[in-house]
Amino acid sequence: MGASMRYLSQRYAMPYKQGQAILTDIGTEELAHLEIIATIVHQLTRNLTAEQLEEQGFAPYYIDHTAGIWPQSAGGFPFSASQFQSTGDPIADLYEDMAADGAIL
Repeated sequence: MGASMRYLSQRYAMPYKQGQAILTDIGTEELAHLEIIATIVHQLTRNLTAEQLEEQGFAPYYIDHTAGIWPQSAGGFPFSASQFQSTGDPIADLYEDMAADGAIL
């Protein structure tokens, strides 16, 4: 979710149409990844009983969200906009994108 929001937010400060289009395409593709992950989580948990959910450590999550998919980190922290950057400076944003993706400069 963070990657998608990063690219889709940064596209508005990009001064070049081609750059805007690339950021839109990447952000949209990242949304597709989120949909794939949510589908996998749903498929793996949809038929579990309450006891099985508790045994597997899903009890706190299940109590709050039942069978709903709620984006959060492995540590249980909900998604937050603090997890991505959009500075309004296209060069700074692209550097941040590369750092977030693990690219080596």
